[in-house]
Amino acid sequence: MADDLLALDRQLCFALYAAQRAFTRTYAELLEPLGLTYPQYLVFLALWERDGRAVHDLGTCLALDSGTLTPLLKRLEHRGLVERRRDTADERVVKIHLTAAGRALRAKAKKIPVLLAAKAGFTAANVGDLERLRGELAALAARLTSS
Repeated sequence: MADDLLALDRQLCFALYAAQRAFTRTYAELLEPLGLTYPQYLVFLALWERDGRAVHDLGTCLALDSGTLTPLLKRLEHRGLVERRRDTADERVVKIHLTAAGRALRAKAKKIPVLLAAKAGFTAANVGDLERLRGELAALAARLTSS
């Protein structure tokens, strides 16, 4: 039935799920030469934006729980890309700092958004569509989170 509200091809959740899986696969391909997973890439995006974030702040900003974030940070620390340091003002707080190697990774990662946009069919001529889509998805997530 064309008007069936439960038809799979009418579900926004399924379209988002399929897009997310495709994005994750594409990011995996693009990030493999950098030796990063998608969640690790997100950590670096947050740290390149503001180095020295508290672990709790990183978890909040990335919507990751400590059970996911802590092992991920330990792996990055083991690779020499970040270091964990106790806050001098409050020793209960652990902050994550980029090492020189972690900062240097930024130059290599600069091409990732451009490559992803190209793989998704966006060009310089329609990059506004990409920004609009990102904004709409962020607004949708905010509405669903606040309700």
